[in-house]
Amino acid sequence: MTTPAPTRRAPVVVIAPDSFKGSLSAEEVAAAIGAGIQAALPDAQVRLCPIADGGEGTLDALMHAGGERLTVECRNAAAQAASAPVGILKDGTAVVESAAIVGITDDAGMAVAVQQRTTLGVGDAIRQLLDRGARRFLVALGGSSTNDGGAGLLAALGVEFFDAAGEIVPPVPAQLQRVARVDASGLDPRVKEAHFMAMSDVDNPLCGPDGATAVFGPQKGVNPDQVATLDAALGHFATVLEQVLGHQASGQPGAGAAGGLGYALLMLGAQFRSGAETVADHIGLDEALAGADWLITGEGRSDAQTLHGKAPFIASQRARRAGVPTTLLSGGIDRKSLDKLQSSFSGCFSITFGPMDLKEAIAQAPGLLKDSGEQLARLWQGAGAR
Repeated sequence: MTTPAPTRRAPVVVIAPDSFKGSLSAEEVAAAIGAGIQAALPDAQVRLCPIADGGEGTLDALMHAGGERLTVECRNAAAQAASAPVGILKDGTAVVESAAIVGITDDAGMAVAVQQRTTLGVGDAIRQLLDRGARRFLVALGGSSTNDGGAGLLAALGVEFFDAAGEIVPPVPAQLQRVARVDASGLDPRVKEAHFMAMSDVDNPLCGPDGATAVFGPQKGVNPDQVATLDAALGHFATVLEQVLGHQASGQPGAGAAGGLGYALLMLGAQFRSGAETVADHIGLDEALAGADWLITGEGRSDAQTLHGKAPFIASQRARRAGVPTTLLSGGIDRKSLDKLQSSFSGCFSITFGPMDLKEAIAQAPGLLKDSGEQLARLWQGAGAR
């Protein structure tokens, strides 16, 4: 009697990449890799779980899991009228992505000097979501172009700043040293009913050598000779504000996130949590990994910093707890970081197949991801994985 061959279970592959900055969204990256996997493994069950770490693309990653995407009218970093996407998750939690409002990739906002940029628009977005009944907020802090200590956000929510002569002080870094009095009586009363979760992997304080201006200012356009002045302005602003609101937050971890936007949220009672961990929870990554055979994650470029709370690292940690091997597939891999990276990933790969400049790689990213995904799947299949 012939024994029937055992039925082979279709492999389950979870694809959870971050966005490739300046090229593809996390959703587009996941779809391209998924197409490659299924070209090699047509029967594979592919679970697309685009992820983010609290910076650009966080809203997209959360919306992929379901919810309502909205557009709000708000000011950009240059205080010009603009619009930006926000979201409301299935459980009613509102999502505000700072990079989508005052992001460092927004040319219009970046057209003015960093000393004149403001977070007014982030406060605008929160206020409009309060109007819609939202009382729980996820605020993604990564990728901002601002360094105003969150003064703009507070001003948009009703806090006023005055100088010694009683004149209103605009909430921009160049003017914060003038603040002599803060009037918080006009703060939107609904803020006290709200709960804010700030998403960031940054634990810097507001001021000092490890603060917002010294560490993150240069990438936003702060010149070395401006650091001390702008840092002192933030310190002065915080001193006056804390006397009025009755508690201190400038030294707390995360206060320096997003040029001090984290500080303003802390002053409003916000809690801080890893952006990647928060996104992973909300998109159901653990549930997707249950019963999976393989996880593929990645980002635009991976190096030793990836292991400091970035989305691919968090995804690999979740997979390890589920007993699922993880492959890192990124636009570029820092060779000097391979020893560190391979401790968290079962193989680290770049999508490029030969010498290629960045512009060409960006243009060809979808095809490169699909081809790389297919070749990885053939390798995985050839190694006997079932």
